[in-house]
Formats: sequence, C-alpha cells, structure tokens
Amino acid sequence: ICPGRGVLSTLNVCGMAAVWQQVLAVDARYNAYRTPTFPQFRTQYIRRRSQLLRENAKCGFEPGLRRRYVRLRSQLLGLRYGPLSEQSSFRASSVRSSRTTLDRMEDFEEDPRAQGARGHRRSVSRGSYQLQAQMNRAVYDERPSGALVPTSVAEASRAMAGDTTLSENYAFAGMHHIFDQHVHAAVPRLQFANDDKHLLACCSLDSTLSIMTLFSSPPSVKVILKGHAGPVTDFAWSLSNDVIVSTSKDGTLRIWNTEDGRCIREVRDPEASELLCCTFQPMNNNLTVVGNSKHLLQVVNISTGKKVKGGSSKLTGRVLSMSFDAPGRILWAGDDRGSIFSFLFDMATGKLTKAKRLVVSEGSSICSISARSWISREARDPSLLINACVNKLLLYRVVDNEGTLQLKTSFPIEHGSQPLHSIFCPLMSFRQGACVVTGSEDACVYFFDVERNTKAIVNKLQGHGGPVLDVSFNCDESLLASADSTGMVIIWRREQK
Repeated sequence: ICPGRGVLSTLNVCGMAAVWQQVLAVDARYNAYRTPTFPQFRTQYIRRRSQLLRENAKCGFEPGLRRRYVRLRSQLLGLRYGPLSEQSSFRASSVRSSRTTLDRMEDFEEDPRAQGARGHRRSVSRGSYQLQAQMNRAVYDERPSGALVPTSVAEASRAMAGDTTLSENYAFAGMHHIFDQHVHAAVPRLQFANDDKHLLACCSLDSTLSIMTLFSSPPSVKVILKGHAGPVTDFAWSLSNDVIVSTSKDGTLRIWNTEDGRCIREVRDPEASELLCCTFQPMNNNLTVVGNSKHLLQVVNISTGKKVKGGSSKLTGRVLSMSFDAPGRILWAGDDRGSIFSFLFDMATGKLTKAKRLVVSEGSSICSISARSWISREARDPSLLINACVNKLLLYRVVDNEGTLQLKTSFPIEHGSQPLHSIFCPLMSFRQGACVVTGSEDACVYFFDVERNTKAIVNKLQGHGGPVLDVSFNCDESLLASADSTGMVIIWRREQK
C-alpha cells in the first residue's frame, strides 16, 4: 500500500529530526571543551543549539545535504578542538570528560613522503590546513583574493561586533593603572590568565614573577613568586590558571601554585644551560616545551620533572620563542640565527619530529611567535605573527600540515635588537578587519589592521619610558597590558562608547 502524502511528509520530518539529532550529538560531544572554566556558557550554548536545530528540522531540507553538513561540522570541530579519541588527553587533567571516537581525523599515510625523518610514520591530520582554506574559500567566493579576515559580506561577524570600525573598537582612552614593583629591571613577558578579565602575570629580570589582580580598586599585586636565582625569561599559564611554569637564566624550570605563590617543583637543566622560553602543550598541560641557550628544544613532563624520550631537537641557535597551533599538532620555534623551525608533535608519546625550516633573516633573532587558527570564524588561513629584529612585524600564512610558512604581509616598526613581542587581538574575527598589536623600541604600542595595504596603523599608545617588550589583552579586550625595558607595566582601558 502506498503511503499517503501526509505520511510521507511525516517520514521526511522524522528523517530530518534524526539528522539534526546527530548534529546535536556532535556538538554535545565537543561541548565540554568550549570555555572549560565557564560551564554556564556551555549549558546556554547547547540549549540554544538544540532549540535552533528543532526549528530547522521542520523546514524539510534534502536529507543528503544535512548528512553532508554533519560530516563537515564534525571535521570543523575536529580541526578546532582536536580529534576525539578514547585514550588521548585533552587540555590537561582539569578537563575530565569521557571521550569517544567521532569521524577520526588522523590517518597513517602510505605515501613515503609522509614518513618521518627517521623513517617512522607520521600521524597526519586529514588535509587539515588545506581543508580549512578550501572550506572558507567556498563559503565566501566573493572575497578578495588572499584576504585573511572577514569582509563586508560577513554580516554575522559584523553584527556580533556591533558594526563598529576597528579604530572605534581599539580606541583606548588612557591608563587604567601602572604597576611598578619591577622598576629596577626589565619585564620581558606578561600575560592575562586564560579566559579571565582581571588576572595578570608578568616576569622580570630581577628573578621574580608577579601575579596581579585588576578586580580590586585600586588594582593590586596578589603575590610575588620568588625562588629563581637568575633573570626570569618566560612563563606560561596552565589552561585552568592554577599553575604557572617559568624559565630562568639560572638553568631551572619552576612550577608555581598561582593561589599562594608556592613553588611546587623545580626542574634543573642537565646541561646547566640558560632556559629562555617555554610553553604548555595545549592539549596536555602535563607537558611543557622548553628552549635553552645551547640550541636545544625539549619536552618536559612537569608531573614527574623528567624529560620526554624523543621529545628533543636542536635548532641552529639559541631558542628564543615558540608557539603551538591550536590543536597542538605543530610547534614552531625560533632562534637567534633568524630561523623558524616547525615540528610535528606526537600526541601519544610527546615526540618531536622536525619538519620545515624558514630563514627569515640571517642573524636576526626571532623574538616572538604567535599562532592563530582562524577555522570556523569566516576567515581563511591559519597564521603566524613574528617579531624578528628586522624593523618589521611579519605576518605569515600556514600553508600545509607540516607548518610551512608563506609571508603574507609586514608592518614597519622600530625593532633592531630588543626582545619584542606581539599578539593577535582575541576578538578580531568577529568584526570587519582584524587587528594585531605589538611593542616597539620607540616606547609605543602599535595596533595594525592586517587587511589594509596602506595606512595600517589603527591606534598608537604612548606613555612608556623605554622599549615596549610585550603586550597582552584580557579575554574580552576591555583591558590591554604592556610592559617595557624599565620594568613598568601599564594597564590601558578601552574607551567606552
């Protein structure tokens, strides 16, 4: 018996509902990894997502199209948060959600070209960087060739940003506060805590670190971290902000409790070399990568204090800077000879495999590397922001799975010798145009729009008494912190419209 039209309609709706339930299941599986410190946001997100999916299920779209959407969304979420697997650790022990395999994104290539330098197979994400670029190009074919950021057709992003210009968004009225506890020595690094508006830390060449709170009135120093016997060169917050790791010229890596300032563990470099930079593995905060003055890059397990077997590699010079991509599969490291190396990181073992090398400028120090994956936010290419002592701020495009870099554009700044750093603005992908911020040796902070070919300076902040070494935004861009070679830290407040 042939079913009636009403029954067919009901079956179609039921089929659509089943597809949308699959979409919701995909989102729910990844929901634990969205803003792990703000569970209320995750709850609101999944409720709203469920409501919208139920409404769309009634529209009767072609089921095959929706199934393709499920696959595509699974790939996008996998690229953003990493492939789900039962055994892998994600974003440290602070995230304890159970995990299942979902459209596994890692393949073992049979192509000999995919073999590692030592003959072992590499775990390669399925065309991740090429896929990112292709999918974003397919969304907005009308965008200018090579555009990095949302254009006028990105109405959703413009609406989220209030449809304001970059100049309006990055107008800072003046100084909110000045910290001077390190005025006798330079402050080479500072950074706001993850997803936090008011917690800021910095390290100093006076052998200490500071954790400051901007929530109180006036802002105050919460705790001083003391223990290093030499200048502190770098530090990093753990994902949950309960731990800071720091490196020093005294040859030690220290792990600190951020609540009381207690040193939890000290790890000495076996070669007694100066430790110059460090960063957490973004998917497993038990692992920290450290660079030293003897050209060595090393993965350290901070829970045991031991180095990871196979997790070391040599560069051509002193290791000054490093950055992971968002999924934690590629690590870039820069040295004082002008080279940037890319390494493939094995999630299961912590091993590093050297992949590519780029000589930016022979003999020029690579002071800062900042990676940004723009997938799923209407922009086109994963990118690297580089400070390299060449009187320019450099923006590179990441073009393949091995971290190969291609110069996109550059911006003139005064940078000849000081260890300057730069950042991507956290919310840049939600508005037309995109901003990067950098320190400069002329004692100013510069904002550049990466979309402009001419007159790219959006804003310029003046007030420091020496070269500005580092800058950091809080999570909602309401505050910007900058540090200089005289030890002064300035907090700038964005102008309220």
